[in-house]
Amino acid sequence: MSCGDRRVYLEVETRRVPCRVTGLKRHECLDWLAGNPFYTKRFAHFVGRKCRSMTIKDVAKELSLDWHSVKELDKEYMREQLAKAPKVRPRVIGVDEISVKKGHEYRIIVSDLERRRPIWFGGTDRSEASMDLFYSELGPERCADIRLAVMDMWKAFRASANHHAPKAAILFDKFHVLRHLGEALDKVRKQEYARVTGSKRKFIKGQKYVLLSNRENLSSDGKKSLRLLLAANHRLNTAYLLKESFSQLWDYDSEAWARKFFDNWRDSLKWQRLTPYEKFAAMIDRHWDGIAAYCKPENKVALGFVEGFNNKIRVIQRRAYGLRDEEYLKLKILTCMLPEL
Repeated sequence: MSCGDRRVYLEVETRRVPCRVTGLKRHECLDWLAGNPFYTKRFAHFVGRKCRSMTIKDVAKELSLDWHSVKELDKEYMREQLAKAPKVRPRVIGVDEISVKKGHEYRIIVSDLERRRPIWFGGTDRSEASMDLFYSELGPERCADIRLAVMDMWKAFRASANHHAPKAAILFDKFHVLRHLGEALDKVRKQEYARVTGSKRKFIKGQKYVLLSNRENLSSDGKKSLRLLLAANHRLNTAYLLKESFSQLWDYDSEAWARKFFDNWRDSLKWQRLTPYEKFAAMIDRHWDGIAAYCKPENKVALGFVEGFNNKIRVIQRRAYGLRDEEYLKLKILTCMLPEL
């Protein structure tokens, strides 16, 4: 550990003692040494805390250490974080996947939404077999405690939850549903760009971000572009208003009123020639039970955590320019919401 501008080194003599079982002589174990005997545990924790907000390269440069040494010290710090974390017995879980490499290679992440922390990272893809690995590790007794599983509309996740935690209600994540609606709106934008000609195209070209963003998040120039676009194209104006109003579906406490709202929203699509929206409405109808589950008071969980956590993972991957060491990525994800040591 440095003291001011000076590096401090400790020179310690260790004893060699015979093992009672094998008779072989071994060095005594000092509990204040890190896994790498050239560093103390205190220093390993110091490095680990820095790596929570800095890249390995920057920490290595600041502390004049080897890149690989910093990485191993950070791994040791994160393993100790996990060892000291309380044992998980989740009642409300969130299931999602992240892409770890190009070519649609996925890993599954499961979070405890009540404690707001990830509890499992694994699988080889986003198949039902990969999802089954989580429930197998959790065990039948703890699976029986799960009362709610929040996920996207991927069939494999739903089938695995129904098999291993049959008592758990299935709730489809609001942000994944709205993402499908945003994709439908973008398809309408592309269709309109292909349909109109001449000067009307300039209002549509390059406006994907403006259409899909929340109005309050737009800059003054963005809001101006949005007003011009909606005034110039009636069909896009209708699609935008329908998209903005759809999020009201999650404000209802009664499934009957939520269904009435959705039926009215779907009826408003008639004669609008918004084919992507009609396909989206059909998808919502097929998955209605998992969306309407949010109306029940006991299912009012903080869905924003799942989306915020996904953003945090993307920051971790971007900061490391893509982590090739999957064990390191796993440790980073599982400890990112744990308190510092």
